[in-house]
Amino acid sequence: MTSGTIHVSQCQKPTGWLGRFVLWNMNSRHSKVTDWGLSKISIRKPDIILDVGCGGGRTVSKLAAVAAEGKVYGVDYSTASVAVAKKTNTQWIAMGRVEIREGSVSQLPFKDEMFDLVTAVETHFWWPDLPADMREVLRVLRPGGTLLIIAEIYKGAKTKTAKLAEKYLPLSGMKLLNVDEHRDLFANTGYSDVRVIEEPGKGWICGTGRKPAQGTQ
Repeated sequence: MTSGTIHVSQCQKPTGWLGRFVLWNMNSRHSKVTDWGLSKISIRKPDIILDVGCGGGRTVSKLAAVAAEGKVYGVDYSTASVAVAKKTNTQWIAMGRVEIREGSVSQLPFKDEMFDLVTAVETHFWWPDLPADMREVLRVLRPGGTLLIIAEIYKGAKTKTAKLAEKYLPLSGMKLLNVDEHRDLFANTGYSDVRVIEEPGKGWICGTGRKPAQGTQ
């Protein structure tokens, strides 16, 4: 296994001491793109929120600070990620404002129509079955609830990182989508009011979609 393969696998599912380092790096490196993506939506104080693929837990902490009267859940299928996310959010957890669980986006450990907002930062391109997993997120959203996807890389971006990722895509296992493919992904899996926003100079992208209110298409 090459060092590049090891790095990719650690980004996808961090394990051991190397995984903990990757998670620390993710918490730091993804902070600006996360803030940019979160600025595109409205978060209310009483919102119940889920962060899918919560990694080191930094986004969970950001969300808990804004949803000051609600609760934020994080879920990740990496045991190492869950441990680091719990440590990052120790105080929020003690206050009953945050809960971190181990689980997969393909089978979320939550009841139907539980969340006002679901976020996914730098993770959707690793999801095992992207359309099916988008529908699983739709299941746990309340009618009118929002899914926000944020990424610092996408197909067609002009940045050096994006071009390298596309070049080595077969080795990485990542499923990169262009702008139109992101828009179609939301629309074809049941979301309404779809928006896809780019920051071309940085190669950032975010997409939002709502779960239709009951009785609407």
